[in-house]
Amino acid sequence: MDGRLRRPRESILGMTLLLVMAGVAGPARASFGAPGVVFEQLALRPDDRILVLAPHPDDEVLGCAGVIQRALAMGLPVRVVFLTYGDNNQWSFAVYRRHPVIAPDAVRRMGMIRHDEALSAARALGLKPDQLVCLGYPDFGTLNIWTAHWGHEPAFESLLTRVRQVPYPNAYRSGAPYKGEEILGDLTALLRAFRPTKVFLSHPADHNDDHRALYLFTRVAVWNLREEIRPTLHPYLVHFRRWPIPPGYRPEVATRPPRALAGQMPWQRFPLTAKEAGTKLAAIRRHRTQFGYSANYLLSFVRAGELFGDFPVVRLDPGAELKTDELAESAGGEGEGPEELTDEEQASFVGVEWRAARREGDALILTIHLSRPLAKTVGLSLYAFGYRADQPFENLPKIHLRFGALRHQILDQFVLLPRDSVAIERTSNTINVRVPLALLGHPEKVLTSARTYMGDVPLDWVSWRVLDLGSRR
Repeated sequence: MDGRLRRPRESILGMTLLLVMAGVAGPARASFGAPGVVFEQLALRPDDRILVLAPHPDDEVLGCAGVIQRALAMGLPVRVVFLTYGDNNQWSFAVYRRHPVIAPDAVRRMGMIRHDEALSAARALGLKPDQLVCLGYPDFGTLNIWTAHWGHEPAFESLLTRVRQVPYPNAYRSGAPYKGEEILGDLTALLRAFRPTKVFLSHPADHNDDHRALYLFTRVAVWNLREEIRPTLHPYLVHFRRWPIPPGYRPEVATRPPRALAGQMPWQRFPLTAKEAGTKLAAIRRHRTQFGYSANYLLSFVRAGELFGDFPVVRLDPGAELKTDELAESAGGEGEGPEELTDEEQASFVGVEWRAARREGDALILTIHLSRPLAKTVGLSLYAFGYRADQPFENLPKIHLRFGALRHQILDQFVLLPRDSVAIERTSNTINVRVPLALLGHPEKVLTSARTYMGDVPLDWVSWRVLDLGSRR
């Protein structure tokens, strides 16, 4: 968990990129819609190997303390991996130290404190130190690395620690550059060595950037190893606006997903015993820097069970067609933005949601809807990253379409591409883009997302989704 002052909402349908396929002969059809709510009970098997991936120290407890305890009680192999040391949560550090913590050396010391808190919480759950791995990548920087720091691009520089490589001597690979291929390589190596059957990881709809990034890196790492291991992925949610409900310590209450997500994916529940819930509470308290800052919020995760769910992969077979009368109706992104925004930001708020995707010949067609036209100070970014098994992911294009009120740019990470690389049709509230598959590297799969922003302030976004294009030429 890594608190932020602003947690912009995701549009209700903006987080939905669900494929609806025709079940009869004829052209397949796809749109972004909402399936019914599905709850299943998650069970651990005697032959399971459990890997828990946490963006920050304390996420492993909030999302998976019950799973960890049950797995240990069953004698299953368990490993916990932390993406960051959680060294960028200035607000919790200010409360903990009773003064601002902004000097790079002081921030790194707070990272070590959070590392030690993770060890303490692990002991409360029954884990041993050698079952924990800390990677040490930049807190609140890993999504930036995902979008634009691969291959020939320079390493990312952390905002507060002011370094471009892992600074912690006890990290998995101290000195590793802050690059996409480094994070991907570490996760791939850990997955290959541990060979998990179940991977518990952060959710792609989480409002925290590092949580979304860890999901994305893990997705690609698992694809890279598909001929060696085939673990199931079980994302857990931590950051979402006005959730969990009701807030506070409610160990007798069943956990339910946010209303905006409830019908967007299958959900699994993992029930906790009273003893397991009590141990989870004790482990949460061991994360003292975070508990002192947001105790009521952290206590909201001590419930009668833990919750896991993931968006379905969107299958776009060659020749799939989409009719306009099958487009999903807008159900989000209209009206005002979240109350956390300033008056100026509220006045300029632009919601964004997916409307459709289809594969047409040698192109991927993406359609997004805006709640209002882009203003002079508001921008839109649309991302499309291709994946194919026979090419290193770092070498494949990372396409970023950046829209203003009147103009647009097309980039591959930081490299500006010709404006005619992508065909774009715009109305006041709808943007339709035709991306040649060649521009994406003739991929088997595409990872895509979109967001609106005003300067450095995020306004709205849609979750990253996986498009499966089937066989490529």
